[in-house]
Amino acid sequence: MLRGLVQQAFDWAIGLEATPDKALPGAVAPRLEPGKREITLQGQTIVYQLERSKRRTIGFIVGTHGLAIRAPRWTTIGDIESAAQEKANWILKKLHEVQDRQAHSVKAAMVWANGASIDYLGQALTLQLDAMITTIDLAQQRVWIALPSTASAAQIQDTVQSAIQRAALLLFEERLNHYSPLLSVHWKALKLSNAGGRWGSAKSDGTIRLNWRLMHYRLPVIDYVVVHELSHLRHMDHSPRFWDTVESIMPDYALLKKELKP
Repeated sequence: MLRGLVQQAFDWAIGLEATPDKALPGAVAPRLEPGKREITLQGQTIVYQLERSKRRTIGFIVGTHGLAIRAPRWTTIGDIESAAQEKANWILKKLHEVQDRQAHSVKAAMVWANGASIDYLGQALTLQLDAMITTIDLAQQRVWIALPSTASAAQIQDTVQSAIQRAALLLFEERLNHYSPLLSVHWKALKLSNAGGRWGSAKSDGTIRLNWRLMHYRLPVIDYVVVHELSHLRHMDHSPRFWDTVESIMPDYALLKKELKP
């Protein structure tokens, strides 16, 4: 049934254009690596590397490996995190800039042409142009696109991404409806996100945002993000109660979370 739903979404996406809050999925595993801590800045949970040194001031470094905070040995965690809160705008801006550059690099490496490989629901599908209709065949591992062989890379990209986004709306809604009763919550609106900074977000009013690029991952990974965001409708934080809620529905959530690329 689910495969048929996704198939229909591609069939309906012919010629449509569409335009997700990678992630900081709002998800951080409760067990952190040695030397790492987490802090919530403007509603986003950030993992940072704490480095003690002989320096006299607190320093912040943002790079491809995330946020590192260097502080004097005598500085308390409270003072360090208070300083981070004061620098929250700068930290989040730099983190998103790094993630956007990484996303742009991956996007630039993609060759939008006949025969290209596209990750979809955990499978590598081959792009085929000059088809009668735009559709997907998971059995044959093909994405058929109703564009001529002379189509530009931009046309191909727009058509493929539009189809994936249409499929994402249908699939995400189905998964939200599946898991919300299990969590005893009610979601009210679904919006697609295309941001480079997170896989999903939830508001207390029941609005759920999910990154359409989740469609590149296999279904259990998508389900993890769905459960994660729905769990926020019960706990708008990353407290032990929140993680217990996620684990009650998805005991292997930590393994699934690791599949999401930073």
